[in-house]
Amino acid sequence: MPLFLFYGLAKGAFLATEAASSLGIYLSKSVTFERFGALTSDLVLKGLAAGASLMAGAFIAKRFVLRLEPDMFRLIMDAIMLAAGLSILWTAASS
Repeated sequence: MPLFLFYGLAKGAFLATEAASSLGIYLSKSVTFERFGALTSDLVLKGLAAGASLMAGAFIAKRFVLRLEPDMFRLIMDAIMLAAGLSILWTAASS
């Protein structure tokens, strides 16, 4: 995500690039896990459910994101990355 923002992608271009890269990563992970026998049918169903909910969320958010000004989009994305980083640090410090 930071690389896409650093490259200057915003709004629709960012969402499309992030979705395409995530799809590629998840497909390669699935193939790898399947090859090593770690991908059960239960995990496949859970993954499909999680993926479907992520896709639905992206379609709902798309309308709002496309209406944002590029500067506001960047500010929101920076806030999300800051919150995620702080969450990781908090989890690491409290374990």
